[in-house]
Amino acid sequence: MTVRNVLGGPLLPCSMEPLTGWYRDGCCNTDDADTGLHTVCAVVTEEFLTFSKSAGNDLSTPRPEFGFPGLNPGDRWCLCAGRWEEARVAGFAPEIVLDATHEKTLEVTMLGHLQAHSV
Repeated sequence: MTVRNVLGGPLLPCSMEPLTGWYRDGCCNTDDADTGLHTVCAVVTEEFLTFSKSAGNDLSTPRPEFGFPGLNPGDRWCLCAGRWEEARVAGFAPEIVLDATHEKTLEVTMLGHLQAHSV
């Protein structure tokens, strides 16, 4: 079975550096254990990182004990679909890579919203 992106094509890698994904395989794959639905391949911005930190998820501070390098503006990262949608509504959604965003994201937000923020 081929894993699909939001456009219906094969899911492409999001980032190998920093290594992202629920499985830390570089892709925004998911499974039933991924309650956060880490399926949106985003290109993070300073504004988004600030927004996410204020919402309780600090993505910019390195956490070596978890193998997390901390993100910088311009990094690609598999974001939780709900957090991306929350950021969109608040006006802080980062751009996304549609070919690397898992089709499960469409359970949380509409394709038109994703397309409006695509790189």
